[in-house]
Amino acid sequence: MAKIRIRKRVIGMTAAGMAATVLAVYCVQSAQGADSLAAGAPRAVVRVDQVGYTPGEAKQAYLMTSVPASKTSFRVLDASGKEILKGKVGSSAGGWNSTYKAVHTLDLSPLTEPGDYRVEVFGPVTAVSPTFHIAAADELFGKLIQDNVRFFQAQRDGADVVPTELRRRPSHLADRQATVYDTPAYADDETVLTAPLKRVAGPIDVSGGWNDAGDFLKFTHTASYSTASLLLAQRTTPVGGRELSAEARHGLDWLDKMWDDRSRTLYVQVGLGKGDTADGSGKIRSDHDVWRLPESDDALDVKPGDPDYLIKHRPVFRAAPPGKPISPNLAGRVAATFALAAQLDAAENPERAHEELEKAAHIYALADTAPGDQLVTAFPHGFYPEASWQDDMEFGAAELALAAKALDDKRAADWTKQAGHWAKQYITSDSLGTLGLGDVSALAHADLAHLLDDGAARTEVTREQLVADLKRQLDDGSARAAGDPFRAGAVYTDFDSVPHTFGLAATAQLYHRVTGDSHYDAFATQQRNWALGANAWGSSFVIGAGTTFPHCPEHQAANLAGDLNGDGDILLGGVVNGPNAAEKLKDLNSFPTMRTCPNQGNPFAPFDGRGAGFMDHVGAWQTVESADDFTATALLAFTLAAAPQDAGTKPN
Repeated sequence: MAKIRIRKRVIGMTAAGMAATVLAVYCVQSAQGADSLAAGAPRAVVRVDQVGYTPGEAKQAYLMTSVPASKTSFRVLDASGKEILKGKVGSSAGGWNSTYKAVHTLDLSPLTEPGDYRVEVFGPVTAVSPTFHIAAADELFGKLIQDNVRFFQAQRDGADVVPTELRRRPSHLADRQATVYDTPAYADDETVLTAPLKRVAGPIDVSGGWNDAGDFLKFTHTASYSTASLLLAQRTTPVGGRELSAEARHGLDWLDKMWDDRSRTLYVQVGLGKGDTADGSGKIRSDHDVWRLPESDDALDVKPGDPDYLIKHRPVFRAAPPGKPISPNLAGRVAATFALAAQLDAAENPERAHEELEKAAHIYALADTAPGDQLVTAFPHGFYPEASWQDDMEFGAAELALAAKALDDKRAADWTKQAGHWAKQYITSDSLGTLGLGDVSALAHADLAHLLDDGAARTEVTREQLVADLKRQLDDGSARAAGDPFRAGAVYTDFDSVPHTFGLAATAQLYHRVTGDSHYDAFATQQRNWALGANAWGSSFVIGAGTTFPHCPEHQAANLAGDLNGDGDILLGGVVNGPNAAEKLKDLNSFPTMRTCPNQGNPFAPFDGRGAGFMDHVGAWQTVESADDFTATALLAFTLAAAPQDAGTKPN
C-alpha cells in the first residue's frame, strides 16, 4: 500500500517554478541529445544500471529515441576503449512520451568479464551510456549495503549519533524524560488537531532510535519493519559486517524502550505530526511546521503553553492502555523483530536471546485479532495507512517458532501452527499486497516454508500454498513489467514506486531460495536495474549509487548540514520514493529556512511520461524524500542478491 503522508506545511508553489539538480554527467548526456536534435538528427539516450551487473545474470540496457531505431547497432567498450561486444538494437517496446516515441532493448547478457564498460549506439541514431561495472555479487552490492547502513547512521537520534555522517550532533535529549499522552484527536481529513493533548503517564525514556525520514518523528511501525529487515540481512550474509550488526542493535535498543514489559505497554510514536492549524500558525505547532536541524529543538527556551513546547518536549503515544490488546499489525511485526534478535543471539548470547524471546512472546500474546476498521500505525493514521495485519501475525509467529527452535523451547510447534493459521487467513483475505512497509507476507512465507521443510507438523496452510502466494506477488509485478518499456514492475504513478520495486526484487530472491526455481531471477535483475538508472529519467534512486542520483533530497539534516554541491557530505545510501504521478508535483514544500537546492532548471522534465514525473528538488517530498523503510527494503534486496542463491535465509 502506498505511503500517503500528510507532510510539512505546503506553500503554493508549482512544479514549473521549481528546479532540480543538474549533475555534470547528466548534463553531458542531455546536451548530446539536444545537440543532435538541433542538427536535425534524432534525439536519443541510453539507460543502464549505473551500478552494474553480475557476470552470469541477464543484462539489459535501453535506448530511448525520438524515432524508431530497430536497424541501429550498438557496441560495448571497456575502460581502454576496446570493443568487447557488438549487437543490433532490438525492436521498440513502445513509446514513452511525445518526444521519446520508442524505447529499444539492448541485450548485454554476453558481457561476463569483470570490468568497467560503456555502451555506444551508432548508425542513424547515436548515444553513449554512463559507465557501469561487471563484478561479482558481493563486490557489486557490498558497497551499496555499506552505504545503506551509513544512511541509518545519519538517521540516528539521541546521544549516540555518528558525527561523521552529515556532521550530526546529539539531538532530542528531552526524550529521556518524555510525557505520555492519550491518543490525539484529529479532524476527519487528519490535517488539524481538534483537542488539547491529555497527559496519561510518564516520564519515560524514549531517546535514541532513528528519525523516520526527512523529518524527526519516530514510529514503532516503521522502526520495527526497518530493524527486522536489518536483522534479516544480518542473518542472511556477513557482507554487511559489524556496522550492519551495530545498526540493527541500535534499532532494537530503541524498540526495547518502546515496549514496557512490566506493564505490557507498547508505545508507538514520539513527536507530534500535526498541530492545531494546517499552516503552523496556531497554539500547538508540530514537527512538520519547522525546517531545522534536529539539535535545534534542544536549544528551544519554552514553557508549557508555548506553541513550540511539544517540539522540544515531544509527546509519546501508546498503541493501547497498559495490558490491553494491541493492534495486530504492530503486535506481529514487533514480536517478529525481537524474535529475529533472539535467533541471532541464540548461539553466543543465549541469556539475552531468552529475554528477547520472552518479550516477543508477551507482545504477540497481546495481539487484538478482531481489530476495528483502522489499524494503529501512526498519528495521524494517514501518515502510514495500512489495511493488512494477518501477514504481520504470520511473520511474528514464524520468527517466534524459529527462535524457539534455536533455543530448544517447546513452544516452537505451537507458534508454527499459529503461523500457518495466519498465513491461511492472509492468503484468503482481500488485502493482498507485495513486500514493503505495508505487507510483510513474503518474509513470513519464506520462513514458514523453512519451518515446514524442517519437519514441522501439518498446518492450515501448505508449503505449496505459500509458494503460490509468493508467485502471485511476482506474477503481478511481472505482468506490469511486461507492458512497460523499461520493465518496471511497480506503479510509478503512485507513492513508494522505488521501495515496491526493491520489494519485488527481494521477493524474487526469496522465491528462488524457497523453491530452487530461477524463473524470476531475470525479473529481479530488471527491477534492480530500473531503480539504479535503467529508467526513463536515467537516475539512480539510491543516493550516491551510480553517476546520476538525487542531490537535493527532502531531508532537513541533509539540506541544512550537508554539501549541496555534492562534493562533501551527502545522505549517502538513502533511498528515495522515486517517480510519482506528475500531477502530484504541482505543490512542493517550502520553508523560509530551507536552503535552495538546486539553483538551476529541471533536467528530468523532458523524460516525464506515461503520467509519471520525477524531480530532484528539496521541496519535492513526493519524489525525493528518503525514508527508513525505503532504505531497509533496498538493503534487504541487495543483501539477498549478494548472498549465494543456495544460502537459505533461516538461522543455522
